[in-house]
Amino acid sequence: MWKDLRPLGRHSGGGYRRYAWTPADRECREWFRAQAESRGLDYEVDRNGNQWAWHGDSAGSDAVVTGSHLDSVPDGGAYDGPLGVISAFAAYDELRARNVGFTRPFAVVNFADEEGARFGLACVGSRLASGTLSREAAHALRDADGITLPRAMEAAGHDPAALGADHERIARIGAFVELHIEQGRALAETSHPVAVASAIWPHGRWRFDFHGEANHAGTTRLEDRRDPMLTYANTVLAARKKARLAGALATFGKVAVEPNGVNAIPSLVSGWLDSRAPDEETLAGVVAEIERAAGERGGRDGVAVRVTRESATPLVEFDHALRDTLAARLGGVPVLPTGAGHDAGILSASVPTAMLYVRNPTGVSHSPAESAGEDDCAAGVTALADVLEGLV
Repeated sequence: MWKDLRPLGRHSGGGYRRYAWTPADRECREWFRAQAESRGLDYEVDRNGNQWAWHGDSAGSDAVVTGSHLDSVPDGGAYDGPLGVISAFAAYDELRARNVGFTRPFAVVNFADEEGARFGLACVGSRLASGTLSREAAHALRDADGITLPRAMEAAGHDPAALGADHERIARIGAFVELHIEQGRALAETSHPVAVASAIWPHGRWRFDFHGEANHAGTTRLEDRRDPMLTYANTVLAARKKARLAGALATFGKVAVEPNGVNAIPSLVSGWLDSRAPDEETLAGVVAEIERAAGERGGRDGVAVRVTRESATPLVEFDHALRDTLAARLGGVPVLPTGAGHDAGILSASVPTAMLYVRNPTGVSHSPAESAGEDDCAAGVTALADVLEGLV
């Protein structure tokens, strides 16, 4: 499976650009369909573009579902998302090899547009299905070229007319278990190749728009400038300081500049803040402090600052009973929190969810340097099969 999937969406820089509803994404989706059909699983695509591969009655109740996503961040690594999908199919193969008798419907799923790299909102497929993203809000999503989500889906061959909450489908899921590469180094410091997730930190994305005045870089005196780049740069530094003091995380990872000329003072700088914290009070406090710092510096620079919250995900504690079942079945593996969002976190408000992490020796993720050892990946498949055997 790795051999077939690895070349798809590979960029010249070594990472992946598998953005939602692009040709690279279509190739990944075709790969998923081929994997389902080669196993005799019933393949279907739901109203929001999520792919399903079913063993048993897809219309039945109390189903056990596992999987993840196949799309990527810009120049992302090979494992974030795909490891969970590949491991899901491999775990199903292992269950069949063990002659496990399935008493509940079972499915492998590929959730669409989990990373949000194209339209700026993470977990679009699972948010739509669970009803936490409305049809109207989804229709308003646009990529950098102004293409709307429905238009992109239609161009990729999916009818967007039925976009929206899929409560009946979600209600049929009795348990969802997502395997994912660890996005950190907690397991690298232990002898354990696999861990169970305890919770996902609350997190969100905010757009900071810094409005200044365009002017000539070679003729405008420093004291006459209203340079939004200065305010933006100061805000980036303030974000690092405020997050460090609060024990949180804050990152400006995306920036857009107008008019974006080498010899021009910008008129507008837009920066996107990603912030995460152990609890919602801390997160709100950190973002408020960053906004305050931006506003104060903007006042000195003659720059207007506008902040727009684009997404927010509250603290997610995975289903305690399911989490404890997984930990007990795997015999005392570590139980770890994470700052990374996942489809399992979105679904947790609607169905019992749990997660497994596979050791990442470098801790690097969202980068071509992301890695996992072959033995650890195999251990992840075995662990997933072990917990699924106790559920199906």
